[in-house]
Amino acid sequence: MKRQAKSRVWHQRHVNDFYVQQSVEQGYRSRSAYKLMEIDDRDRLLKPGSALVDLGCAPGGWCQVALGRMKGQGRIVGIDLLDMVGLNGVDFLQGDFTEESTLTELVSRLNGSKADLVLSDMSPNITGVIVSDQAKIYHLAELALEFAAQWLKPDGAFLVKVFQGAGFEDYVKQMRMTFRAVVIRKPKASRDSSREVYLLGRGLKETESSGID
Repeated sequence: MKRQAKSRVWHQRHVNDFYVQQSVEQGYRSRSAYKLMEIDDRDRLLKPGSALVDLGCAPGGWCQVALGRMKGQGRIVGIDLLDMVGLNGVDFLQGDFTEESTLTELVSRLNGSKADLVLSDMSPNITGVIVSDQAKIYHLAELALEFAAQWLKPDGAFLVKVFQGAGFEDYVKQMRMTFRAVVIRKPKASRDSSREVYLLGRGLKETESSGID
């Protein structure tokens, strides 16, 4: 199938997608909002008064869910390479999470405190070259895990999007070395055809090399 034909098929499927239609009707910025809602219904991650960091937050669907479920109580810091229309109650930083200067600024937004929850829905620009795309995906996921290990509270939680395939098992092992409990979540809003899943880690393990005070 030619690229133009594939694009038409994708667009038609996207427009007819139940969660896309729901997001428009209910005012959410992305269909991914329903992924977080389903996971939170099960795992109770979003609590009033929490400190939350949303990595890869644009266009803001997850921030919208967090604002609603935290009832406006707590702190939300979001970061993305792309710009995001402001949300009242979200401290947004536009920048490249892979750059040290941006990471330093992100940490400064926490005002010296650690987070109760780190969310990562980051994804690189997909080229269609599976080996290359997987490497980029897991590079971002590893950086997110490093950030969570350093800036989560001991009883905090980390939710990250990954894709099954090369690198998946190794990443799960890294998660299990970092957290006391690790589970896999595949919300209904994730398309059946997608290899996308979410890993949830809870409770940091104490390690001498963690760098956590």
